[in-house]
Amino acid sequence: MSFTLDMKKFTEKTNGNIELAIKSIVAGVAESVIEMSPVGDATAWKNPPPIGYTGGRARGNWDYGFNAAPNTEYEIIDKSGSISMGRIDTKLIGKKMAGNSHFLANNLPYAQRLEEGWSNQAPQGMVQLTVIKWQSIVDRSVQNIK
Repeated sequence: MSFTLDMKKFTEKTNGNIELAIKSIVAGVAESVIEMSPVGDATAWKNPPPIGYTGGRARGNWDYGFNAAPNTEYEIIDKSGSISMGRIDTKLIGKKMAGNSHFLANNLPYAQRLEEGWSNQAPQGMVQLTVIKWQSIVDRSVQNIK
């Protein structure tokens, strides 16, 4: 199947609303990586955590970039992921989605280690599993467009 034919089918599935479809897909991918990000559980650590430690910083550091990767590191504790998701949703407002590049990144120094299985809570990472779920995220996003 050609790329042109794939795009034609995609456009038909979205009822011509590609902008909304892409925005929904980006949000769906963000939601997936945020939800799969581990929230530190100090009771499972081999060594004692720093005094005052609270888990949730990895979830709080997911960010969106439009046509450029984001490079901010946040000092936010976000156990639920709602702060990161809200930040990303806000950054999606008013963007022309089609024909542009969309980046999701976590700039914590240990984010790559988390992706590589450093946490028992996310032994297969977050991004790798989201890539596996890609088609279902796209299908769900397109299905919700009327």
